[in-house]
Amino acid sequence: MTSTAKPPASGAREAHPDHLGHVIFITAAAAMGGFLFGYDSSVINGAVEAIRDRYDIGSGTLAQVIAIALIGCAIGAATAGRIADRIGRIRCMQIAAVLFTVSAVGSALPFALWDLALWRVVGGFAIGMASVIGPAYIAEVAPAAYRGRLGSFQQAAIVVGIAVSQLVNWAILNMADGDQRGEIGGLEAWQWMLGVMVIPAMLYGLLSFAIPESPRFLISVGRKDKAKEVLSEVEGTGVDLDARVREIETAMHREHKSTFRDLLGSRFGFLPIVWVGIGLSVFQQLVGINVAFYYSSTLWQSVGINPSSSFFYSFTTSIINIIGTVIAMVLVDRVGRRPLALVGSAGMAIALAFEAWAFSADLVDGKLPETQGVVALVAAHLFVLFFALSWGVVVWVFLGEMFPNRIRAAALGVAASAQWIANWAITASFPSLADWNLSGTYVIYTVFAVLSIPFVLKYVKETKGKALEEMG
Repeated sequence: MTSTAKPPASGAREAHPDHLGHVIFITAAAAMGGFLFGYDSSVINGAVEAIRDRYDIGSGTLAQVIAIALIGCAIGAATAGRIADRIGRIRCMQIAAVLFTVSAVGSALPFALWDLALWRVVGGFAIGMASVIGPAYIAEVAPAAYRGRLGSFQQAAIVVGIAVSQLVNWAILNMADGDQRGEIGGLEAWQWMLGVMVIPAMLYGLLSFAIPESPRFLISVGRKDKAKEVLSEVEGTGVDLDARVREIETAMHREHKSTFRDLLGSRFGFLPIVWVGIGLSVFQQLVGINVAFYYSSTLWQSVGINPSSSFFYSFTTSIINIIGTVIAMVLVDRVGRRPLALVGSAGMAIALAFEAWAFSADLVDGKLPETQGVVALVAAHLFVLFFALSWGVVVWVFLGEMFPNRIRAAALGVAASAQWIANWAITASFPSLADWNLSGTYVIYTVFAVLSIPFVLKYVKETKGKALEEMG
């Protein structure tokens, strides 16, 4: 190509304004998977006590039904990349949409406890797929100048999905006069809560037919002409399409397909940097954040708050989660990853300690004393705020940046797996721990929040402003 074609191609990476709206639509459609990720993860919050009552089960069995979805999450996350490389990103999204839909219908119409658990696993598999395919697709279609901002759509969609699920649960509960097992149109309220997900799941599937396949995948299967069409759509006119295709091909040929063996070190099994990634993932979960999203309604009802109010507080907590996430997205590139993580750890530790103190009080007429009740509610919201503005976002940023290029993909997979396992451990243990000692349970979460501070100070290096090639 002549040199006169190069300046427009370079400038086109920023996408002309007339194309940016189309790119935003594509990104938002892909991020619907993130919305469903958040929605399906937390909608169960509204059905916990109804499931316990309908099937007359103890805390241990209940915990397994709630947590079993995480097994599907782990499998879906582990296999989504290979599925997407084989059949394409769009087909992968469509499979996830079908699984979300089937899971919603099955969960809403179970005929026994075991098949409810089965549909939870199916939904978990879809969550795992969405957690991988959404960010990957967005990164591959977004123009370089907008990649960071467009990439944040996924995390924003997740927290919005969490909030919407709690709002829907609250609205359905009010329609059932505050009874989670109250009948609406022939079904119990909790069944409607789980079934409503059919609507966003079908929308996700329909949107997947309206967006193009990833140029990277198209090039990998030899469909270069189609890849050029998509690149023209997302990067604007004037792009040197042949040069862009060659650039993508060169990058793909240079990539090192990291394997589990690349992660092994001489001490303690893994390389030190891999252990740091695992530590970040595990600490993110061991502070008990998912108790706030899976069990908050049950938690508040256990200390005497009526169901309708408990569902409302679950919704307000989700709004705080959105606010904190926006704060993190604004600050993460300005103040750095480590400062946010340290501030978040300190804030979470203090909030959790206050929750532990509040829950240590004896119930009066089945309720916490007024002072402890107010402290518990405020502290719970502050805990979610400090998590969202720090570890909720920062850990994923760290994991995407901290590993050397030669091991990044495999190391990310191990760290993500550790996160799902820790998530499962917290989710499966909370009901039994709460029966044992609710205050003691929050003391455990407080200890983990405190321990995360020296962990970050000693082992976690700042990645702000560093090129990925500098990581070693």
